Amino acid sequence: MISTPYYLIDKSRLLPNMEKIAWLRQNSGAKSLLALKCFAAWSVFDFMSQYMDGTTSSSLYEVKLGREKFPGETHAYSVAYADDEIDEVIASSDKIIFNTIGQLERFESQSANHLRGLRVNPGVSTSGFDLADPARPFSRLGEHEPDQIATVIDQISGFMFHNNCENADFDRFDGMLGHIEQRFGHLIRQMKWISLGGGIHFTGEGYPLEKFAERLKRFAGENEVQVYLEPGEAAITKSTTLEVTVLDTLYNGKNLAIVDSSIEAHMLDLLIYRESAKVLPNKGPEEWMVCGKSCLAGDIFGEFKFDKPLKAGDRLSMQDAAGYTMVKKNWFNGVKMPSIAVRQLDGTLTLEKEFTYQDFVAALS
Repeated sequence: MISTPYYLIDKSRLLPNMEKIAWLRQNSGAKSLLALKCFAAWSVFDFMSQYMDGTTSSSLYEVKLGREKFPGETHAYSVAYADDEIDEVIASSDKIIFNTIGQLERFESQSANHLRGLRVNPGVSTSGFDLADPARPFSRLGEHEPDQIATVIDQISGFMFHNNCENADFDRFDGMLGHIEQRFGHLIRQMKWISLGGGIHFTGEGYPLEKFAERLKRFAGENEVQVYLEPGEAAITKSTTLEVTVLDTLYNGKNLAIVDSSIEAHMLDLLIYRESAKVLPNKGPEEWMVCGKSCLAGDIFGEFKFDKPLKAGDRLSMQDAAGYTMVKKNWFNGVKMPSIAVRQLDGTLTLEKEFTYQDFVAALS
């Protein structure tokens, strides 16, 4: 048995997402690139690459990882490239997408023989969090004026629009794409490819995948472009758990259980967005607050229901723990970092990576 804590990637739960992505490619013509900013556990990249077309990145290190570990296309994007990394970014990518006209012009000579794109901010989004809203006031994420974009149109071959965030509403997506076509259509029709970014929850239960495919195919046909999607959460949703063990229990107005993990160290988005972890089936007469072992007072996974009282030694599974977890894990408090395990399609459990004290030491100097 693998010692907790560990992230467990289950290929049988990853597979339905991959099959929907492959179906969408076949029926819409849109290509899908894994967004490494969300999920970069490369032990399953060979498996995912059978269904996806490549990767997209947010930094030099991510684009290098995509090129080295994930067969297919490698797209490079960053909010800002530094002078000392641009050559390596270009060498490691098939396309480079600049965030601003300023960056495009700054690196014009280095990227002259490379496929280039520009991020465009359409000014609308689906984010419910100001922190994650690319269209928030004074946003630095992309160019937004069509007239200014037109001045560099001959230097690029594509645009990237990334304005969706956990958008499970097809009608909302359709409406925003219509807005993009109305405002930027005359520029889009001069491009060869368009990325519509990530944040579209098209692998979710009940999502109208047929309508989505038809809309993408129509957009591509009317504008004569190759469409790309950049799924992150959509690719790995519900595929992974964080396996933990109860270390201690106490009562202080509520039943409290302390586990061998930490949201600040291992599921940071729960803390950032003030959200609760997911535990299934979350039913029963026993109500318990599950807490992390760090010294942060608010290190709390959430409050859940169980069929019997929790006790030291009990194992718990935090559901849907793939996205923005492993890529954000850290050494706060020196809490043992979760290992990474994969459950193969035949049910075999393999330990892919175990972190030790030496990794903790190596993280600082």
